[in-house]
Amino acid sequence: MWTALRSGAEQSSPWGSRGRVCALSLAVAAALLLLGFLIGWFTKPTDEVTATSFHEKVKKAFMAEMKAENIKQFLYNFTQRPHLAGTAENLRLAQQIQAQWKEFGLDSVELAHYDVLLSYPNETNPNYISIIDEHGTEIFNTSLFEPPPPGYETVTDVVPPYSAFSAPGVPEVKSNRLLKSRKLKVSCSQLGLIFRGSWKIRPHKLYSPGNFQLMRFCRTAAGHLEHGVWEHSWIMTSSKINTSLIPPEYTYRYEEARAVGLPKLPVHPIGYNDAEKLLRDMGGPAPPDSSWKGSLNVSYNIGPGFMSRYSTRKVKMHIHSSNKVTRIYNVIGTIRGATEPDRYVILGGHRDSWVFGGIDPQSGAAVVHEIVRSYGKLKKEGWRPRRTIIFASWDAEEFGLLGSTEWAEENTKLLQARGVAYINADSSVEGNYTLRIDCTPLMYSLVYSLTREIPSPDEGFKGKSLYESWHENNPSTEYKDVPRINKLGSGNDFEVFFQRLGIASGRARYSKNWRVEKYSSYPVYHSVYETYEIVERFYDPTFKNHLTVAQVRGGLVFELADSVVLPFDCRDYAEALRNYVQVIYNLSKNHQMGLTTYSVSFDSLFSAANNFTEAATDFHRRLQQVDINNPIAVRALNDQLMFLERAFIDPLGLPGRPFYRHIIFAPSSHNKYAGESFPGIYDAMFDIENKADQRKAWEEVKRQISIAAFTVQAAAGTLKDLA
Repeated sequence: MWTALRSGAEQSSPWGSRGRVCALSLAVAAALLLLGFLIGWFTKPTDEVTATSFHEKVKKAFMAEMKAENIKQFLYNFTQRPHLAGTAENLRLAQQIQAQWKEFGLDSVELAHYDVLLSYPNETNPNYISIIDEHGTEIFNTSLFEPPPPGYETVTDVVPPYSAFSAPGVPEVKSNRLLKSRKLKVSCSQLGLIFRGSWKIRPHKLYSPGNFQLMRFCRTAAGHLEHGVWEHSWIMTSSKINTSLIPPEYTYRYEEARAVGLPKLPVHPIGYNDAEKLLRDMGGPAPPDSSWKGSLNVSYNIGPGFMSRYSTRKVKMHIHSSNKVTRIYNVIGTIRGATEPDRYVILGGHRDSWVFGGIDPQSGAAVVHEIVRSYGKLKKEGWRPRRTIIFASWDAEEFGLLGSTEWAEENTKLLQARGVAYINADSSVEGNYTLRIDCTPLMYSLVYSLTREIPSPDEGFKGKSLYESWHENNPSTEYKDVPRINKLGSGNDFEVFFQRLGIASGRARYSKNWRVEKYSSYPVYHSVYETYEIVERFYDPTFKNHLTVAQVRGGLVFELADSVVLPFDCRDYAEALRNYVQVIYNLSKNHQMGLTTYSVSFDSLFSAANNFTEAATDFHRRLQQVDINNPIAVRALNDQLMFLERAFIDPLGLPGRPFYRHIIFAPSSHNKYAGESFPGIYDAMFDIENKADQRKAWEEVKRQISIAAFTVQAAAGTLKDLA
């Protein structure tokens, strides 16, 4: 039939047969192309689903593997002896952790040692403060040690309370004051009234030939002055003292005589029982207002000197501490990545403690130990993360973040090129009210997503997620309808990674209700009373909060190390930047006259933030379209995300603070623990109306605005499509 319908001419043409063959070939090729496209179209989602399913299955197994009872046992083991940095006991604990991490199955576990300057009291000549009469006779001495808690009476090697790196000296003077003034000779400051984060920076700046010493005492909680209160609550006892330090700046290793930042003032911590005796007979006028007063039964007169009938008495300090170059040890464990071994996700927390460290740091170290054990279990069953995971037990954190800083400085080039993220793991609990998160905006979405998957341990939230209890107990004051996430400040081991190297960082812990519990930190902080028992009896009897923190920290590490596409969202950074620009601009309007007089404009910073928002939006669109089976495309986008935090680093650092290099975040110059946005601009405007040279002061504000605008604009450029 078909042949009969054709003409004879068509049948006899030599081109007719060749045309039919060509047409048939084209049809077959088109069909094969279509078939290949359809196979590719339908198998690509299947591959993605399979990869995603396996990732979620392994994560679920990892989360289920971690056990509260294990964390409890690890905490008990880690808190039976003091572990002061530089001591034999702390080295022994490092070796124990090294051996156990090897048993858990890590690929490698090494001790990294460094020789650093530490500070210790004199074992035979103790530090104390006395009141002497006109004949030089001591009529009162402060306690030489903290009375041990029940069950710890026979423990040896408990260091007496002292302030590390305090200048030695035995000064005696009449002119003692209650501190809220820099014009002082002998001063008493309340720890909790004046936040310790501020005083960790200031004492060496207070030095002048007429100033001699600082005494820091713990502020009492009203109604808890009786002895033995430790056994019944977490409130401090009258003899409890915070051991602390005034840390040196990190510098090139000069001789000690040339060291930068070592305090020139003698400093000594005392308990409020001793403080009450020192303050009881203080002379001078009454305090200006109630903010000067604590709960001691004293007048809180501000001095100088004692009351008239005691006017011949003097206060004498006896400080015999000394500095010593001492060896410290970090424990560094590694699970090598299967696909991207040259990309590092780091989980680190410190091991050294002032005494037993029941909360700080061992509640964190115990959680890290359980996370390592659980990852080791997965590895033994054949799993490896996509990227390399590094676990770190830092030493000498209490002396100024020394262990983490030394290691990061030694590995700076590798970390700058390969560091994906750092998750900090100090104390797991500082209260038992709600979750607390501090992190880079890059991690906001990741944190919110992860906490929706974790069950809440909080009373009244059975069957609900951690996200829900966190949101209800601690809602954000900056963003609508999400839980609060704090800015990263300093005072912990993430500092060198985030503030200096620009590695995306975060931390998680259980905290108190800050709206009700106004005291800084927690009452037994850095004291002999910070034991396993106080955690087990008061803070977290079931260790369910510890487990929750383990799931948050471990889950963050899992997602960062094993997700094909890094779970960073640059759109959250864009929103944060717009918010921070508005906040710093609103703050500047408190100085409207200066803004007008010196023609100060924030337009360039607003423009840069808008440009960053556009770049982030476009980048996210491309990220959603990436073929995850194309390793080159995935790697390129992941690198843009990884290096985004680095784009906010200025190698010159902030004014007067060369090791704080993050232009968007830094600890406040006036509180080292709190994070501040656009710190260069903030510091330039701080107290600006009292600066002698107004033109120079406002020129510095303009300079800092320019630096910030340039940095944000440059960061936006790193998100553009690759040429």
